[in-house]
Amino acid sequence: MSDASIGGAGRFRTSGVQDFAASELFDRTFQEGMELVEETAAYLDGSGRQDSKLLSRSAALAYAGESMRLTTRLMQVASWLLVQRAVREGDMAATEACQERYRIAEPAKDDYAEDRADDLPGGLLALLDRSARLYERVLHLDRRMYVQEQAEEAAHPVLSQIEMLEAHFRSES
Repeated sequence: MSDASIGGAGRFRTSGVQDFAASELFDRTFQEGMELVEETAAYLDGSGRQDSKLLSRSAALAYAGESMRLTTRLMQVASWLLVQRAVREGDMAATEACQERYRIAEPAKDDYAEDRADDLPGGLLALLDRSARLYERVLHLDRRMYVQEQAEEAAHPVLSQIEMLEAHFRSES
């Protein structure tokens, strides 16, 4: 399929974007992401709210921070998935989806805090874990789909060395 040059950032293969958007893997990932968003919203507005009222002051602060981290992570995943769906439905060109503003960001260093309060509710901890795993999968998909040609060429240093040797020997003869 077609390649697209995106604002000086290199050339991206847009066929991978279109192939993923049309795949069963996309369907499953989209459904899982949207269900997790709904489940998280229901938890935070329902039993999570009740759970948070029972926490100590320090645990309640940790709960607030972790719930914000959770919702931010899920918003990023949902946004990325909606862009892929827009490509699938023809509402967005694959070349546009390659723009940096539509890419998923590397997680912040503290996004997977290992020193979470032990007394956080199990429901929140489970949602944090599931959202982190989904985010990592989506990040992996993003990096594989939006591979720059330059990176692909750099991945084959032996081939480039062979080509240089062949060019050298051709010029010698």
